[in-house]
Amino acid sequence: MNKSILHLDLDTFFVSCERLINKELIGVPVLIGGTSDRGVVAACSYEARVYGVHSAMPMRMARQLCPHAKVIRGNSQAYSEYSNIITDIIRERSPLFEKSSIDEFYIDVTGMDRYIKTTYLWAKELREEIIHKTKLPISFGLSTSKTVAKVGTGEAKPNNHIQIETGYEKPFLAPLSIKKIPMVGNKTYHLLRRMGIERVRTVQEMPVELMERVLGKNGIAIWKKAQGIDNSPVVAWSERKSISTERTFEQDTTDVYTLKSILVGMAESLAFQLRNSNKLTSCVSVKVRYSDFQTHTKQKHIPYTSLDHTLIETVKDLFEKVYDRRVLVRLIGVRFSNLVGGSYQIRLFEDSFKMIKLYQAMDKLRGRYGEEAVKRAQGMRARHVKQMNPFNGQMDGAIISPKPTILSPEAGIQSPQPDPGTYSDIMH
Repeated sequence: MNKSILHLDLDTFFVSCERLINKELIGVPVLIGGTSDRGVVAACSYEARVYGVHSAMPMRMARQLCPHAKVIRGNSQAYSEYSNIITDIIRERSPLFEKSSIDEFYIDVTGMDRYIKTTYLWAKELREEIIHKTKLPISFGLSTSKTVAKVGTGEAKPNNHIQIETGYEKPFLAPLSIKKIPMVGNKTYHLLRRMGIERVRTVQEMPVELMERVLGKNGIAIWKKAQGIDNSPVVAWSERKSISTERTFEQDTTDVYTLKSILVGMAESLAFQLRNSNKLTSCVSVKVRYSDFQTHTKQKHIPYTSLDHTLIETVKDLFEKVYDRRVLVRLIGVRFSNLVGGSYQIRLFEDSFKMIKLYQAMDKLRGRYGEEAVKRAQGMRARHVKQMNPFNGQMDGAIISPKPTILSPEAGIQSPQPDPGTYSDIMH
């Protein structure tokens, strides 16, 4: 039996979320990302792409290409909430799905046509349900492998769908640019172009030995994908096992007081996210990257907890051990891993009921008014910390804005306009 794999991808997801929150952004060029000279474009609208802007481009260059674009730091909490709503819809209706990023999903629908009219019709109904409940544009590709389905989604965009049936995989891929094949990054693409390879058809007609000679094992993998051959399975999605946040400085620094202050703010923010998600951590890591790009990391295992004071003291202790060069620092970061479900873990001889009540009161204020409503004085300098890795879609860092709420399927998702002052940098 041939596989049947569905790939769904939300179109310009971050931008689409922002447009649900602020209707004035509809139809205008939008850039989302860090706003400093070291900032990077995490996402951009189709209107901005017309000017040559793309994700991972330096923000300064993007502004030069499209000076009239609206630049937004981003609202990671809203993106996470919308993503979770879509995940719940897919989980409820799908036999097996993989969430490969915050806005991208694979579903294995092999054999479902035994019970429904066609898998393509089922996929269209799923897409329509997501659009109806979220008002977000979404595209999909349906084919016999993850590779062909993903490429199909790219060709179907914006806000459309396509099916590549069994036996039509190679003809579908043949006229496309070789850059459309997953695994072909910029360096590989330029190497292949120097070999005279521009279209997938050329790779399809080449002997696999030649691709192996030029690119090694990657060459074999690219050759197979060009033929439409991809046996990689849909891996059942599970919740993430770590959260992290990083801060890249506009100017490298040796100000230890500032570094410690930011680390305290990071630990406090991540601890709040743990409690808000009913999670506990037992492994704390601190990362320091120096101006020469040497990166040092230390970690420590602790009893499971989600309490600020325990995690902050661990972070400060790790920083004292990892920061040993006394040279300019470019980046610092904090990571909590080994996450498990659970709530406050009270240490019998150290924590008190009064302290737990204090945390509950603080979290209630943060949930209602945003994270900036309550902060430790020592962590005030950590106002803007990276919230998301735009290259893998994972949510990194703290919750900083109110959650959107579903009013009704007809009304879709609505959220109050966030205060721009509470946005955190996506990329510094």
